Parts: sequence; C-alpha cells; structure tokens
Amino acid sequence: MKKVSALLISSVLVIGTLLAGCSKDPGAGTPESGAKQTEAAKEAKSKILLYNNLKEPTSLDPPKGFDQVSYDVVNNAFEGLTRLGKNQAPEPAMAKEWKVTPDGKKYTFTLRDGIKWSNGDPVKAADFEYAWKRLLDPKTASDAAFLAYPIEGAEAFNSGKGTADGVKIKALDDKTLEVTLTQPASWLVGMVSSPAFFPVHKATVEGNAKWAGEASTIVSNGPFKITEWKHDSELKMVKNDQYWDAANVKLTGVTFKMINDTNTAYQLFTTGELHTTGSIPADMSDKLFAENKVKVEDAAGTAFYRFNVKMAPFNNVNIRKAFVAAVDRQKLVDLVLKQKQKPADGYVSPGLKDPAGGDFRQVGGSLIKFDAAEAKQLLAKGMQEAGYTTLPEVTLTYNTNDVSQRIAQTLQAMLKDNLGIDVKLANKEGKVLTTEQKALQLQLSRSSFLPDFADPINFLDGFQSTNPFSRTGWVNASYDKLIKDAYVETDEAKRYKMMHDAEKILMDEAPVLPLYFYNSTYLQSDKLEGVVRHAFGFLDFKWADLK
Repeated sequence: MKKVSALLISSVLVIGTLLAGCSKDPGAGTPESGAKQTEAAKEAKSKILLYNNLKEPTSLDPPKGFDQVSYDVVNNAFEGLTRLGKNQAPEPAMAKEWKVTPDGKKYTFTLRDGIKWSNGDPVKAADFEYAWKRLLDPKTASDAAFLAYPIEGAEAFNSGKGTADGVKIKALDDKTLEVTLTQPASWLVGMVSSPAFFPVHKATVEGNAKWAGEASTIVSNGPFKITEWKHDSELKMVKNDQYWDAANVKLTGVTFKMINDTNTAYQLFTTGELHTTGSIPADMSDKLFAENKVKVEDAAGTAFYRFNVKMAPFNNVNIRKAFVAAVDRQKLVDLVLKQKQKPADGYVSPGLKDPAGGDFRQVGGSLIKFDAAEAKQLLAKGMQEAGYTTLPEVTLTYNTNDVSQRIAQTLQAMLKDNLGIDVKLANKEGKVLTTEQKALQLQLSRSSFLPDFADPINFLDGFQSTNPFSRTGWVNASYDKLIKDAYVETDEAKRYKMMHDAEKILMDEAPVLPLYFYNSTYLQSDKLEGVVRHAFGFLDFKWADLK
C-alpha cells in the first residue's frame, strides 16, 4: 500500500475496551461512578471494540488516503469486488463470482443480489466503473492510480495522454463489470480487494467536494459505517445493517482512537482498559516476550528512508551507499525496536513465493549489509567524486511519534560512529512530511511501504521514474524497462527474473535506505478474537468478536 506515506506497522494498535461512561444520568439518583459502571456494562454488551489508529487519517476518500492510518479505516467502512479472507486469500465480496478469458486479459465480475450502500441505495456495477475511472483521473491526483495501469487505457488517461472513455472498464448492466487488461495480471483479483479499488457513491461524491471529511456525509458499503468523527481524537463506527454479510459481523461497532504514544497505549492495556495493543514499549519488550505474552504474526512491508538524489550530498551514489552500509540493522531491531522484526537485506520483504515455490527474498539473497569499513571507503570515494573536503550538512527527517524518534536517534548515532558525520534531526507531522517528500524538499526522510497485493511487482513499481510514490528524484532507464517488461511478461519464471534484476539495480543505486521488514506483534486479551491482520492488506474487523 499500499501504499505510500506509510506508518510503522509495529506501532499499529488494535484496541478493544469497555467504553467509559459518557455522563451521569441526573434522574437516576446514583453516584457518578455507578453511572459509569452501568454505561460500561451497556457498552460491553454492545461489543464496542476500541482501536488506536495513532493519528488523524490522511483521507477517507478511497483513492486519496493511500496510507495505513487511512486504509485501516476505509477497509472496514467500504468493500470492493473481492475481500481478503481469514486465510489471506481473496474471496468474493461485492462480486459473487468472476470469469477470466483464456488469454488472461478480460475479467467479467458479477455482483451479488441485494447489495446496498449504507443509505439504502443499491450498489451497481456503474459505481465501480465510476470509482475506478475516478482513481485514474489526473484531477483526482491519486498516488494509488498506478496500481490500475494493467487495465487497457489506464496509464494513458492518468498521464493526460488519453481519455476516460479509452479506459477499458465498463458496466455492461447493473450487475456486470467488464475489465480488459493490456496484459495478463495474475494478481488482479487480489489487487481489487485494496481500498484504492473500492466503489464510491457517485451522487455523494459529486454533490459535495468535501464528502469524505465528516462522518455525516460519508456513504459507504462495508461491514461498518462511520457515525462520528472528532478530528484528531477519535472516529466511531457502528455495524452497517445494510451490509450484505451483516449476519456474520459480530461487533456492534469500532472506535478508532488517535493516541500517538506507545507508552500511553501500553499503560491502558495493563490497566484492563484495552483488549489489545500492537504498541509494546522497548523497555518492556524483553520481559513480555520472556513471559510469552506477546503474539507474533507474519506481516509484509519495509521500513526505510528515502534519499533525495536531487539534493546534495545525495546526488552522489557512493555517498548514498555509504549511508546504507553504515547502518547496523541487526542492532536496530534487537536493541531498539525489540519486537522480533527482521533486518532488511533488500527492499522486497519475505513471504512472496515464486513459480518454483521459493521465497522471493531468499532467492534474491542479501543485497545490502552493514559494513563500517566499506562505508568509510564509499564515503571517501563519493566525497572525492563530488569534490567535497567537508560533507554538506545533512538533516534526517522523521514523522512525529516515539518509535520513529528512537529510530532516527539510533541512525544519527550510527552515522556518527561509523562515518564520523554529525546528522541533524527534524521531526514533522506525517502529512507535512509526505507533502515535502513529494516536493523533493527533504534530504533524507523516513518512510515505509505496506503492499497492496501479494506480488513483488507491487514493491518495485513504485520506484519507476514516472511513479509519484518514488519521492526520491531517482531515474534509471534500465530499471524502468525491467518493470515495464515484467508487467507484460507472461512467463512467470522470466517475470520473476526481471524483478530480481530490478531490485538489484534499486539496491546498487541506493535511492532508498532499507531498515527492517515488518511483522505484527501485539498483546491481546482473551476476550478478543477474530481480528485479521492481513500480511498483504489492511486490518480487518469484519470477523472480530468480544466474548
């Protein structure tokens, strides 16, 4: 996702609790504490799950959010043609079935009977045609638009060289959507479970340009509907009684809190106020793991820093590579993060199988490593090439939260110890950081990637020179060609070889500094079950329950 300014997945909190009483009933004649207990009992019976989403979503408009804090909300309020199931595989959702032509280029989706929007209007195939073409419309300026490029006419429309009519997405009738691709895309059925491909309610979108900014104006079609949104504080959802599979939604609702501090969240869990937290303070990690209180699940995605290759000193490849080699990732995960993450030795995270059954990461091998001596040599070489006697001042920018701060401070110390460089630190609110990254205003800045679907191409295509996700200024014609060719290659073995070659170029040219691969670690009460943490998708509360 996935996904673009991304958040540290290890900081994601899934919190369930009995909500505290909101007010005292003046007519009851009981103490306030008694009123709160009564209210808490009602909330418990109604099964409200409290989850910490860290901060305010970027946008709840499906093509515009494109980050973890937005899409974890959107994934529970909306639904696409398919949905990732409990086993992580795509399964029928708004579509009850689909057919693919023998050449793999045409998909025909048939929608379910009786599916509705939260306002009671029917969901139609035309809603998907409208939403997908809106995703691609240059006026929407969606960072996720590139995901749809396998569709015929999509890239041309999105780049301003074609029209919406030229995009081969067509509602044949109210229940039939036909999609024609320029080449086979084996990942398409999984990809359309991503929030970027969710439908939107046309009348709502066209009737109010700010429709996605307030609870009262959002019309959705997923397991839950948004009922209240106190910006920068909390967002409340309740079960959507119009949802086609409402009978299997056990929660009454979900409240998304916005608490951007791991220690606060942990304390709430320890006092019994939260059912689960994915935020484990580093100083408690060893003890909690030793006591077997921490649950660990496979996840996907990469935490990394972006170099601005248009800004000195990172317009020199050897200086960039020196910074990459100067970071001891094993120490970072073992001594700082302490949540059993894997140090990154490439950009594509583990868990993706090739046609022969091998893991893409293992087959590709270790493409980067910590080597302080080599880092010093690379720095010296780069400074000589650039004509520097003193390295220009470097500022490392991170998004405001305690985990990102610890990582930035650790990198600062490692760069000082291993390269003798004094790096300045700056923190910015997430939206500001992303905006400045896009404008190439930052030298070295924190980022992350969470995949939108389970294929290595999703990790790699973001660094094509024309892709807005890149945010590095890096251009490499060979890399661009390999990604373009991989998209049209029908021989899977050859396609995977192209992707391995592309990743090697990415690591050799070093427009990014990978840190570690994500996992999912959390504490959870025995009262909570059924939360699905998708490795190649987003958090799903559809099947969650509070006992």
